[in-house]
Amino acid sequence: MSLPPPCPLTGAPPKRHLQWLSTKMLASLWRYSFGVDVRDQLAGIDRFGLWEAPSGLLYFDPPLAGDYAFYQSFYAGYGMHERLAGSKATRPEFVLAASHIAPGSTVLDVGCGEGGFRRYIPTAQYTGLDLNFGGSRPDVLAETLDNHAASHPETYDVVCAFQVIEHVPDPLAFVAMMLTALKPGGRILIGVPCHPSMMTVIPNFVLNAPPHHLTLWTEKALRILARQTGVECHAVQPIPVGTHHSLAYWMGRIAPKFNSPRLFLHAWSWHLGLVWCYAAGSVLALLSSVPPDARPLDLLMVADKPT
Repeated sequence: MSLPPPCPLTGAPPKRHLQWLSTKMLASLWRYSFGVDVRDQLAGIDRFGLWEAPSGLLYFDPPLAGDYAFYQSFYAGYGMHERLAGSKATRPEFVLAASHIAPGSTVLDVGCGEGGFRRYIPTAQYTGLDLNFGGSRPDVLAETLDNHAASHPETYDVVCAFQVIEHVPDPLAFVAMMLTALKPGGRILIGVPCHPSMMTVIPNFVLNAPPHHLTLWTEKALRILARQTGVECHAVQPIPVGTHHSLAYWMGRIAPKFNSPRLFLHAWSWHLGLVWCYAAGSVLALLSSVPPDARPLDLLMVADKPT
């Protein structure tokens, strides 16, 4: 019998195994939920395991990340960039992060999409990186973080990644490359989806699964990430729920409670629960605002690189 996959942050054995998720079910969920065909990307894999680390971090194995074709299909089909960072969208995550950036700072935004964070820091010298969407504007480059960090060592006052680290197979290596591009004493900002949240209680909600999300985070896991990468963590802050998350919030608010640590199950009650969440949640999102005291769906880690 093979050993369970170790925690990607500490290398320690997992606290527990939560479930297996068959590739067939996963492909069906992506197809019927978002019209995205992931069968080619999942070829050769029979199932994914979901594990929980002692820190509360949830992680999938194998950690298969989405490729260019996947994100072009997913984002283009639903206008995700406009929803998440368009001119009419307000991202509380970006507002909070901008409050930690001094005017005139040089900022590297990793996995920036089309550069939506840029308008929240108008005085900064902004550079964005995104292999899938680079070239959408002059300051968004289609470069990998590894290549850019190697050619721009210790260049930036701030390096940030919003809703990115949960998509990468090796979070420690990813942060190490962020730090390579960061000046000594510079600031690192990392925004992640948290667990548990309204998004993770929605039954069979495929955004919580590969090849999209490979990890789901807790405050403790972020503090361990900081310790393992040698940065000084000043805060892990809850991010208020924004209008761009209104649908997910209401879907989670009315989700049936199955009292299970699983996120996915091939059962009619779970499939119908997802349909109910989407139908009723869509109506509530149109008619109701997100309460100001809504439980956060995301967290922001604020840390500094040692001088």
